[in-house]
Amino acid sequence: MAAYELALEQGADGLECDIRLSRDGHILCVHDRTLTRTSNGRGTVSALTLDELRKFNYGTADEPAELLTLDTLLELVKGRSTELFVETKHPVRYRNEVERKLAETLKRHRVADQIIMMSFSPTAVRVFKDSRPEIRTVLLLDRFRPRLRTGALPPYADYTGPGVHLLRDDREYVARSRERGHDTYVWTVDDQADVELCRDLGVRYLATNAPANTRRLLGDNLTPEPDEGGPGGQADGREERTDG
Repeated sequence: MAAYELALEQGADGLECDIRLSRDGHILCVHDRTLTRTSNGRGTVSALTLDELRKFNYGTADEPAELLTLDTLLELVKGRSTELFVETKHPVRYRNEVERKLAETLKRHRVADQIIMMSFSPTAVRVFKDSRPEIRTVLLLDRFRPRLRTGALPPYADYTGPGVHLLRDDREYVARSRERGHDTYVWTVDDQADVELCRDLGVRYLATNAPANTRRLLGDNLTPEPDEGGPGGQADGREERTDG
């Protein structure tokens, strides 16, 4: 939670979280399949109950932190102008149950206009879109398949989500996607050269580990004008220590 609060203090317009299910069906903001790297616990997240997972420290010895649930994070963003990008992780033990649980949770919190769901799994994005067609979606890309290189997306994806490494090698991709009606979400953009590249290409959303510095590099105008290829969009408050 401290990472998200710091991101907001630094001027992030959006936050990003990665979610998984506990054994008893609670949605948790945990990046890894196992607990070893991001806590002092051991075991697989999906094999433990919420109560069992809450016994571990998700911070450091000097600054301990509790397990973060999606319900708690939604309360942080509710009522703000902040958008929340929610990535469902795959492959997982419970397959697309996480998308169904996410759809139910968002309905309960009534924050649909603030949420953008995303995943590297096309099936996950499709299942979620079928449940909540009004909520925006991103199909994340770590490589270009031939059909997607054209800028096309399946009908259940609203935005394209390439890693910044893909744009370094193919600077025309953002324009091709825009011609097909799709804005671009790019991960993870920290270096000055990458920030400037995304700005110059007219990227809509940037995921970054350093919101304050990224905003400084982008300048004051953070609303892109796609037809003019203007400055890139929102700085995301992704914090690798807690999210991944």
